Amino acid sequence: MMFMKFPIFLLLASAALAQAPYDLLLQGGHVVDAKNRISEVRDVALKDGRIAEVASHIDPAKAAKTVDVSGLYVTPGLVDIHVHVYAGTGMRGAYSGDNSVYPDGFTFRAGVTTVVDAGSSGWRNFPDFKDRVIDRSQTRVLALLNIVGRGMGGETKIEQDVADMDPKATAEQAGRFHGIVVGVKSAHFHGPEWTSVERAVEAGTLANIPVMVDFGDFRPERPYQDLVLKKLRPGDISTHMYLGAVPMLDDSGTVRPYLFEARKRGVIFDVGHGGGSFLLICALTVRDGKVVYDLDGITREDWDKLGANYKAQGDARWDGTIGHAVRARK
Repeated sequence: MMFMKFPIFLLLASAALAQAPYDLLLQGGHVVDAKNRISEVRDVALKDGRIAEVASHIDPAKAAKTVDVSGLYVTPGLVDIHVHVYAGTGMRGAYSGDNSVYPDGFTFRAGVTTVVDAGSSGWRNFPDFKDRVIDRSQTRVLALLNIVGRGMGGETKIEQDVADMDPKATAEQAGRFHGIVVGVKSAHFHGPEWTSVERAVEAGTLANIPVMVDFGDFRPERPYQDLVLKKLRPGDISTHMYLGAVPMLDDSGTVRPYLFEARKRGVIFDVGHGGGSFLLICALTVRDGKVVYDLDGITREDWDKLGANYKAQGDARWDGTIGHAVRARK
């Protein structure tokens, strides 16, 4: 009889598992779901790799496996809109080569499931990028086409080739790969003229997709203010906006009004920090148009303790730690 009970027990246990409506239950995590305006502790149930239920409490008996994620954030897969992943070409010192990384080694571990390559390839070499990286990655890879046909093949020569900035060819390639190509990129241009920006916007208009601009050299002949107030359209993106060259603050430490005007126009500002475009000198928090502290100088806990009527207190952590004028609220 002992030999009979064991297989019957296994049979019953297997039947119970088979009857569980969910494969996995994530219990007690802080769910952040912007689309559905949820930011609170919820349980999340999954079935066949898809979200099946989100509720304040889901009975663990309904799931084949339950994982306690208390104290952790649970989010939809994150989207990183500025990466360079055109790796494997062997090109030295180029984002269409050695300066890029393969996406899968860097995405999932950070909760990212979709990335947008920011112009590493142009209309000429996008098919190679698609075959070499996009089609072979588990990460969903979308792309901005560089207005330069050969993409980011080198900032000194290739990316300055005005003759290779073809709006029509760029727009046509974007149309061929609709749904993968999601925008146009202008980047690293050194010339005094607006050619790179204007041709990128022309391509974006032809293809009905947004444009991202890495402004390259900041020159008086083409002021940054004109880029965000005149050249870019609503929905277009100015990236690397925390570069030291961006005219952001006036002499009193107040954010310049044109930046707020640009946002009202619908221009999007992207950090695009990477390895060198988010300078600590500009890692600032703004309230009521005033810079109130730098990230090197105050902890989040201390920030939360600041009163609504905070004034300069003579405390280096709060009033600035890197030799700048006091950053106080008015």
